[in-house]
Parts: sequence; structure tokens; C-alpha cells
Amino acid sequence: MGKFDQLIITAAICGAEVTRKETPYLPITPEELSEEAKRCYEAGASIVHLHVRDAEGNPTQDAAIFKQTVQLIRQKAPKLIVQVSTGGATWMKAHERVQSIESEPDMATLSTGSCNFGDDLFLNSKSMVMEFAKQMQERSIMPEFECFEIGHIHFANWLVQKGHVIWPHYHYDFVMGVPGAIAASVPLMVRMREEIPGEASWTVAGIGRMEIPMAAAAIAMGGNVRVGMEDNLYISKGVLAKSNAELVEKVVRIAKEIGRPIAVSDEVREYFRLKKKDS
Repeated sequence: MGKFDQLIITAAICGAEVTRKETPYLPITPEELSEEAKRCYEAGASIVHLHVRDAEGNPTQDAAIFKQTVQLIRQKAPKLIVQVSTGGATWMKAHERVQSIESEPDMATLSTGSCNFGDDLFLNSKSMVMEFAKQMQERSIMPEFECFEIGHIHFANWLVQKGHVIWPHYHYDFVMGVPGAIAASVPLMVRMREEIPGEASWTVAGIGRMEIPMAAAAIAMGGNVRVGMEDNLYISKGVLAKSNAELVEKVVRIAKEIGRPIAVSDEVREYFRLKKKDS
């Protein structure tokens, strides 16, 4: 496949930190998450980044809830690429976090280093990351390297060079603006892009009020974009987004103004060489 110019939009629709107290529009149940994923797909997203909640609305990596939610998403939006989180929440142990891949997603995040995360520590030891990578490889699940610092990119590159991650295409997510990790700024995004292999692709997840500014810069730079309530609750200053699809639609409008075409899931699936998963 030649140069891929289309914009890949990932919708991060729930996360592990946001609560209904902060926004009444947050999808929580498997039914709500699958409906939201479908809306985001119809708005222009080709990937859904998935966390799930338990019956009380608390973050969980429970395999059964992931399986139910992924199945519903595949029923309602069968072309949508499903990417599960193995980050979970900062307090979760490794064996909890990796349960999500039992849902047989197309992709899973692979956080490639530890960092401060607000008042907490997001722990990703070398052995943990290598074990997660091994389990993804065994299940033919494509990892997305989730990088909160430039050093995380270097470790991701090492995993590839040493054969711990083998895939026809590599994709990096720059998570920028988490308190305690790398700041959300265009110069730092440019610097991170310089550290990935030339044939790899990248996306940016700007946190909070920096979500849309970082998205706009990435679109102009030829990168890709992650938006959603996991990272930002507002469609404009002081105005809550009523759905994740609103945030996707805003990115689509920006891309169209710049002249950047929007990727559809089938194109991304081919570009990433994703294995077909059963619904």
C-alpha cells in the first residue's frame, strides 16, 4: 500500500477516570458504549478505543464485560475497528489490566513506560510491557504503542528491533497533557514524531482543553487524531459535549477545511494489516 494520506480518527468514548458527576452524557453500560461507538463510526471515526465499567459505573477490566461490549459493537457497527485498553486504571494490577484482550479485539493499547499520572503512578515495567506484548502477539492483536513521554517511544522501538513485537505496520499514540507527563504542545509533538520509524503512523491524544488544538495541528502535519470523553468533556469552552460523536464531527469539520480526507475503517484495516475477528 502506498502513502496513506487519509485521517484516521479514534474515538475514546469512556476512559477510566471520568464520572457521571462530571458529565451526564458519559456512556457506561455495554449497551450505551456500543450505541456510542456506532454514532462515532457514523460521524467519521474508524477506531473505537474502549474502556468498560461495572454495574456500579466503576472502571473494570473484567473480561466478561469487555466480551459483551465488543460483541455488541460488532453487531451494531461491524466495520468499526475495536481497540481495547490494557492501561485500565492506575491502581489495577497487571493481571487485571490484560484481561481486556480476551474479548479478541482488533487492536489493544500497549503503554510502553511508566509515568506520573496526576497524583498517581501509572506503572508499566519492562517485564509487564513485554508480557502484554507477548500475549497480544499470540492472539494476533495489533498493539498501538501508547506513549506518554519521548522515552516511551524509544522503548517501543526497542521492542520492535528485538522482535518482541512483530507486525506489518506500527502505530504510535502520543498522549500529551496528562498532569505529570509530557505537556501538550506542537514543538513537543514534532519532536515525538521525529523519534518514530519513518514507515510508522502516529496519532495524538491531547488531554483536556488541548484536545482540539493538538488535533488540528496533527491534521495539518499529516498525523492522526484521538478525541472523546476519556480525554476531554467539552465541545467548546464551558459547553459539555452531549456525545463523543460531537467531538468526532468537530474534527471532521476541521479536516475538511484543511482538505484532509477522512479514512474509513476498511482502508485502515488494510493499512494496519489487521486480522479479521469473528463477530
